[in-house]
Amino acid sequence: MPVASDPRILVDAATRDDAAVFQMTADRAIVATVDFFTPIVDDAYDFGRIAAANAFSDVYAMGATPLIALNLVGWPRDTVPLELLGDVLRGGQDIAREAGAFVLGGHSVDDPEPKYGMVAIGEVHPARIVTNAGARPGDALVLTKPIGTGILTTALKRDLLSAADLAPAVTVMTTLNAGAARALRAVDVHAATDVTGFGLLGHLCSLLTASGAAAEIQAAAVPLLTRARELAERGAIPGGTRRNLESLAGAVEFAAGVDETTRLLLADAQTSGGLLIALPEPQVPALRAALERERAPAAAQVGRVVAGPPGRVAVA
Repeated sequence: MPVASDPRILVDAATRDDAAVFQMTADRAIVATVDFFTPIVDDAYDFGRIAAANAFSDVYAMGATPLIALNLVGWPRDTVPLELLGDVLRGGQDIAREAGAFVLGGHSVDDPEPKYGMVAIGEVHPARIVTNAGARPGDALVLTKPIGTGILTTALKRDLLSAADLAPAVTVMTTLNAGAARALRAVDVHAATDVTGFGLLGHLCSLLTASGAAAEIQAAAVPLLTRARELAERGAIPGGTRRNLESLAGAVEFAAGVDETTRLLLADAQTSGGLLIALPEPQVPALRAALERERAPAAAQVGRVVAGPPGRVAVA
């Protein structure tokens, strides 16, 4: 991407952060992000809710508060009823309302395949921005949602899972990271990112590369959605998950006892995943307590940051 240079640009794409940050005044900065994708569930309303929660997640990962959003829509107007698009937009609107943000418009195009997402705008004090570039050796790594959404939604598409069976995953995907973002303020967080399309290990590698550090992960400590392992063993693996794992070949070292299914789960392409937080180890109990008060889906310490080649991960 072209490199922009201006002292008001506080965060850009160079560090693979979750959102861009632009300083407006001494005590106010604007956080901007965009995200959209094709349907991953059958229910149009739930699709809208998931896509909106996923878009706002990048704002929360920066320690910011959502303000406004704009809809992005691709819709096959001649083959899929516009009433279903209404359900999608209603789902997005309901999640925005829950986030305390306003949907003020958007843009749509005629598209052979449905797509939906949002431009999400938030604000943060410049001194309280959380980026993915500050993790330090000795930090603990805490994850706030279980993983496995890519495998479960693929199982739905392959008729290995019913919509009712997918309901717990939908609940997780439509849970805003607002509570996790509030919990961040209770501790001295060094870095954070949300876990989405590149999977837990992919986003961790980006955080470590930006921070100039390495990490150790305990595979057994990573929380999984119900039936994620079973369905992965039955072959419900998204193409994106396999590509994620292939792309990690030079960065991640798996212990001999980490089987192929576990490796795929740790690389599983997530939608509206949780926050991965790096913070001093002594502050983990305080963060966990805050996450429990906020009813975050998980508060799992999954590993630690160590000195080593930037971006390298050892999985035990």
